[in-house]
Amino acid sequence: MNATHDSRPAGSRPEGPADDGDSARDLDLSADEHGRGRRSRRQRMPLWLDTLVTMVVALLIAVLVKTFLIQPFYIPSASMNPTLMQNDKILVSKLSPGVFDLHRGDVIVFEDPSDWIPGDATDDPTPRVRVMMLLSLVGLAPDPSQDHLVKRLIGTSGDHVVCESRGAALQVNGVTLDEPYINPATPACQDAFDITVPEGKVWVMGDNRYASADSAYHEVHGEDGFVDESDITGRAEVIFWPASSWTRLDDGPASFADVPDQP
Repeated sequence: MNATHDSRPAGSRPEGPADDGDSARDLDLSADEHGRGRRSRRQRMPLWLDTLVTMVVALLIAVLVKTFLIQPFYIPSASMNPTLMQNDKILVSKLSPGVFDLHRGDVIVFEDPSDWIPGDATDDPTPRVRVMMLLSLVGLAPDPSQDHLVKRLIGTSGDHVVCESRGAALQVNGVTLDEPYINPATPACQDAFDITVPEGKVWVMGDNRYASADSAYHEVHGEDGFVDESDITGRAEVIFWPASSWTRLDDGPASFADVPDQP
């Protein structure tokens, strides 16, 4: 019987599974060389350009966060004591109102509705205020212009808010409120008033009732005490500075749990 003749040239490898392994190794080498090529192209970017791109992206993210998500503010007065102390720094969610609803008892920040705040720190700014103005544009510092106020939301559109007399308790839609957040040294009402909140407006009051130029103060002095809903910047969520005062600002709505939606 004749032996089978192998016609393959000398040194050639037989076809079969071994070929798959060699092909895989070739692919691995090709992928590795391709990866080194990508790294080489990345490494050719100058350091100054890489730094500039990183800074621009970081600033863009900061601006987007400030515009749509959160914004820091600082407390310039004692009108919200003891909840907020002077010079506290707070973070305000700009998703409320809008994505999330506001509720009675929330601490809110809003634009000055009608010159409630005399003067403006940015009219003749000091060097420190100039730096804060620049940083506030990208959300890295609280706005130093003092054209925003922080108060507690007491009444929304249609609510009937009453203080029967100076020193009395506050009533909303016929329910007398227990307000543990106000200054314990003073009563809830600094003056008597009886109002119904118009459509598209809110009624706000400071927690330090006898030291707050709020809705009640302006109403009893013959001025417009209501705030447009469109002027609300957002809901204060947390005190973030000083670190020893870190706390969430979410306990107010509990005082309004028994208040009906309408009078």
